[in-house]
Amino acid sequence: MGRCNAVQLKYIHGYRDRHGRKRYYFRRRGKNTALPGLPGSREFMDAYAICIEGSEQQLVVRLEPSAPRSLNALATAYFSSANYRALAIGSQSIYRRTLEPFLKEHGHRRADQMKREHVIALMGGMSDRPGAANMLLKRLRTLLRFGIDLGWLRDDPTIRVKSYRSNELHKWTEEEIAAFEARWPTGSKQRLAFSLLLYTGQRGSDVRKMVWTDIVGTTIRVAQQKTGTKLVLPLHPDLQVLLAIAPRKQATILATELGAAFSPKGFGNFVSAAIRNAGLPTRCKAHGLRKAAARRLAEAGCTTKQVAAVTGHKSLNEIERYTRAADQERLAQEAVAKLRRGRTERE
Repeated sequence: MGRCNAVQLKYIHGYRDRHGRKRYYFRRRGKNTALPGLPGSREFMDAYAICIEGSEQQLVVRLEPSAPRSLNALATAYFSSANYRALAIGSQSIYRRTLEPFLKEHGHRRADQMKREHVIALMGGMSDRPGAANMLLKRLRTLLRFGIDLGWLRDDPTIRVKSYRSNELHKWTEEEIAAFEARWPTGSKQRLAFSLLLYTGQRGSDVRKMVWTDIVGTTIRVAQQKTGTKLVLPLHPDLQVLLAIAPRKQATILATELGAAFSPKGFGNFVSAAIRNAGLPTRCKAHGLRKAAARRLAEAGCTTKQVAAVTGHKSLNEIERYTRAADQERLAQEAVAKLRRGRTERE
């Protein structure tokens, strides 16, 4: 399928420039935002998703005036740097949202006066939100190490500051997978979204952006937003069946009722609602399907590198846990089987 028609996307307008080239922009509330590429392309849909979510202003740094070498000034320099611009648009938005509350309270302070005890106190004040605290610690480390590169700081005050131990995200069991499939039949959008998550083993941020032109024969191409890793994945036969009967009215495989690509928040809400509607426990999250995919591959006897070739993991530590668990179970079954055979032979 070719590029989607811009008329199908809400708030999108097009025109031809003086060179005869087609250009597109997002217009809402009297404000125009130029969009890169063509409708349906990854760069276009990434930018469109941010605009449709009403967060296009996150692309512009808005910090209070500050003294030289303050944390605000450091953040302004970082948000203008090649390091930051090299991140995917979605990652840029996350970095900014994580740092902005901290900068609003502490941005006027000098960056070189931030000490390890300050970081520890900051983490302690967020003990009721360990996930948010861990995310802030990571982004502060990024910001302050950028300051070291600039020569604004000599030492990194986040070194040896411990993050909160987070509970491992639940990986779906086969019973939970079966319960979801029983509730959402073949042909439903919920089942297609679920199966794309499960059978490709990709993050929701990548699944929501998949377009029909990513499918080539019996494979699908993925460029992971978080890591930039490019993958070519064989399509599972069950997923091929669902894709064959899915409507192809829009560029993206999954689309909202208005025909637009899902925003990150919108896709998360859509999948969460489908999970709750299936009567599954709150521990079942969309990202847990990625873990279930890795578990299934490990249980099928795949090596760590084979699992990583599907999931795109850079670190193999988590995958090694899956393969160790699968190996332990298989070895235990073989050991008990030998014990039974030995008993039978003695009798």
